[in-house]
Amino acid sequence: MPLTDTAARTAKPKEKLYRLSDSLGLCLEVTPTGAKLWRFRYRFAGKPKMISLGAYPAVTLAKARERRDAARSLVAEGIDPSSHKQAEKRTREAEAHTFEILANEWYAYNSPRWAESTAYKARLYLDNDIIPAIGRRLVAEITRPDLVDLVRKVEKRGTLNAAGKIRQWLNQIFRFGLAKGVATTNPATDLDVVAAHAPRARHHPHVPLAEIPELLEKLAAASSDAPTRLAIRLLLITGVRPGELRTAPWDEFDLDSATWTIPAARMKARRPHIVPLPAQAVVMLRELAEITGCYPLAFAGKQNPDRPMSENTINKALRLIGYEGRQTGHGFRHLLSTELNSRGYNRDWIERQLAHGDKDEIRDTYNHAHYLEQRRGMMQAWADEIDALCAGANVVAIRRA
Repeated sequence: MPLTDTAARTAKPKEKLYRLSDSLGLCLEVTPTGAKLWRFRYRFAGKPKMISLGAYPAVTLAKARERRDAARSLVAEGIDPSSHKQAEKRTREAEAHTFEILANEWYAYNSPRWAESTAYKARLYLDNDIIPAIGRRLVAEITRPDLVDLVRKVEKRGTLNAAGKIRQWLNQIFRFGLAKGVATTNPATDLDVVAAHAPRARHHPHVPLAEIPELLEKLAAASSDAPTRLAIRLLLITGVRPGELRTAPWDEFDLDSATWTIPAARMKARRPHIVPLPAQAVVMLRELAEITGCYPLAFAGKQNPDRPMSENTINKALRLIGYEGRQTGHGFRHLLSTELNSRGYNRDWIERQLAHGDKDEIRDTYNHAHYLEQRRGMMQAWADEIDALCAGANVVAIRRA
């Protein structure tokens, strides 16, 4: 007998799940908790199957029969109602999914496995370049020309490295969307084919050692703030990478023992790095602590102390005092390497100070020596020589065998 609305309404839960049949495969499933669910049972490709048609009383008996008849029509056309229902659900999700939602889901999934510097940079470019351009667009509506326009705007600023990262991340975000089922295509593939050609690279230019006193004199007279000036001087006498310095929290520094320990997560080679601090560096850091010591980050950002100093700050300060194309923050590492090698210091000490990996991977794996005390003496001599040059002394570099 066909099911009646009265029978559906008055059906009471039992100890076990049971079903009230209607006709043509439709039934009402009554659970022990009292929930009432419409089910359609059918055969497809010779196999028995069942799909849900909604819950009673939100879906009435009449509406459930309409849905059953629609499902039966699909079966007659050779379409599995279950697969059709899942496809419709994915389509609805895709239609409601903006790029901003997808990008934030991608970031939340990946950022815990990234180095802190990578997570910071990805978030910065998402918030400043990617999301403002296409964040409100539906994922399904975004085309390859849209993404080319986005990347072109970044390239026009001259930041080709940033443009390359953005192309890479766009590709990853759409691949993530494909896996989640909210994207049907990846319009971010092959964006590198139309990428702007980078000018011939000048690898981290730096001035000769003899010009360092003049550079530091101009820096002292410039309008840059104290943390920026201190950052540049610290890069000069420690040889660390600008990113390692900018993002350093105070708790990595032990000023009493004149040692800075950078964890593996923040290092390019993904291994911890110990930096011996010359006496001059300790003085600079104590001076900096009077400015930013109340914040977790040593070089806290001026606008948002929870974020580090901008990656462009140091190079902008050098540009403003006349060293554009002649000196970069990273260039101080090249200067230090050149000068220390010319003085005959042990190559392993220098390479360890610069946190370079050994080209011989087996040797690198088993070489656990930090050469800390040797490097401490080497870097103190380097800092003293810089001071002597700035004081105008006639310095004769000490040659080390």
